[in-house]
Amino acid sequence: MPIITIQVTREGSTPGAASITAEEKAALIKGSSQLLLDVLGKPPESTFVVIEEVDTDNWGWGGLPVQEFRRRRAAQTG
Repeated sequence: MPIITIQVTREGSTPGAASITAEEKAALIKGSSQLLLDVLGKPPESTFVVIEEVDTDNWGWGGLPVQEFRRRRAAQTG
């Protein structure tokens, strides 16, 4: 059974959102399952999709917590 794990940050897809919506999650599950069917011939009923939401405090970029990285990048670009 193929297992797909999708990690998304807990920022949502729109300003002010705390996470992605149920509809967005459903689209990710459907699209991932379809991709495995198209590429590997794996039927959706044998595909298991896990969406893991990661708090912004729990990941980093460029050696910094992501929020600090973004602050510095914004300060550099004005």
